[in-house]
Amino acid sequence: KTKGPCVASGQDQPLLGLVLTPTRELAVQVKHHIDAVAKFTNVSTAIIVGGMSQHKQKRLLKRRPEIVIGTPGRLWDLIKEREPHLQNLRQLRCLVIDEADRMVERGHFAELESLLEMLHTTHFNPKRQMFIFSATLTLSYTLPTRVLQKKKRLDQRSKLEILMEKVGIKTKPKVIDLTRKEATVETLTETQIHCQKEDKDYYLYYFLLQHPGRTMVFANSIDCIKRLKSILTILDCMSFSLHANMQQKQRLKNLERFADRESCVLLTTDVAARGLDIPNVQHVIHYQVPRTSETYVHRSGRTARAAKEGLCLLLIGPDDMLNFRKIFKTLGKDEDLPMFPIETQCMQAIKERVDLARRIESIEYHNCKEKKHNSWFRQAAEALEVDLDEDLLLGKTNEHADVQQQRMVKGMKKHLKQLISQPVFKNVMKTKYPTQMGKLALKQTAVPGTQSALSRVLMQKSKQKVKKGLSQRRNQKPKKEKKK
Repeated sequence: KTKGPCVASGQDQPLLGLVLTPTRELAVQVKHHIDAVAKFTNVSTAIIVGGMSQHKQKRLLKRRPEIVIGTPGRLWDLIKEREPHLQNLRQLRCLVIDEADRMVERGHFAELESLLEMLHTTHFNPKRQMFIFSATLTLSYTLPTRVLQKKKRLDQRSKLEILMEKVGIKTKPKVIDLTRKEATVETLTETQIHCQKEDKDYYLYYFLLQHPGRTMVFANSIDCIKRLKSILTILDCMSFSLHANMQQKQRLKNLERFADRESCVLLTTDVAARGLDIPNVQHVIHYQVPRTSETYVHRSGRTARAAKEGLCLLLIGPDDMLNFRKIFKTLGKDEDLPMFPIETQCMQAIKERVDLARRIESIEYHNCKEKKHNSWFRQAAEALEVDLDEDLLLGKTNEHADVQQQRMVKGMKKHLKQLISQPVFKNVMKTKYPTQMGKLALKQTAVPGTQSALSRVLMQKSKQKVKKGLSQRRNQKPKKEKKK
């Protein structure tokens, strides 16, 4: 692309392309991709997202970039402040809404509705092209019976038709559907572990020890992510967290650190479920089963990308069964997923470590909560210049008890360190008892890292097929020989 002298000065250059994304991390990724494509052109881009300096973003807009990538909230704030480069949107040639089904969900992005309404009224351009993208645009599902009974006049239109109405597409669009019937890629191997809610920590730690690699662990709540982060840190597991309550700089930094390490864990909410292209993610663990089938597809899609193989593991507790059945019914999948192979003889050592880490985490969490509470009351009392009522303070006012607890925690950490230094998985089990081969033939457990989680699941599936075939042959009655 070439520019005239007037346009080169940036005085009359209008905004030509606008890309909207649901998360800041996805906006950063899209900008990197567009910059790579436009490397040898004069096309300039700018990113406008929350959590970053608004003044810096205004300086970027003063350069009048042709393409702006952003999230609806911050973008709408700058439009309301009458930012010059965002005022003349009639000349906008291309509008892109990524992860569109998520963007138009009720109560998620009120600013997007205002922005779309403005583009379809005061800043209407009949020649403008609109593109909407998502991996779950054509995913259809039936509503529960109770909902069908309540709604007499149920909207029979498809999800795609409702979405097009919300974003303002009136003419008949061109729909390009690349999704498979199962909604997940062929190279993804799905597996499950059924356990009690309180046992999920054991199986998560077991998996991370036995199968090191680039692993994303998804949970439904920020509190759960924070707790897991604390426990894994105490257990000396390399992990990073990502959720909406973190500062944006820290979120991006953790994402970069995770992508740079070959063996690492990213503990995240659904902030990282959509669109993020992190290279070579080997495993996705659903610590909590997601609430919707769309979220399951997007979470699982962080692995097995670009024709590579990947493993998805569901930790299913009693509370997760309803969501699990609903998701697999919607996706038309068989609920009889292969069970992830567990070396049960190793679980006692795993439980001992995790239980100790939980106790340490619980004590440190309550102490931290008490310190924050007491600090707030002390500061408030000083500011008001009043005497502080000791009954308002939480925890132990006895310094001796506090010192005793600190010693106890220190001893627990020392004991845990000793446990961690001992191997959980042993390849060769030696014995003094003589046999023909000089050693007793005992069942061996795999050394961590020697066999991938995916290969173990596939091996188990093939063994089950062989067993099933043998049992079917045994059950078949032999045919009677004909009499000569």
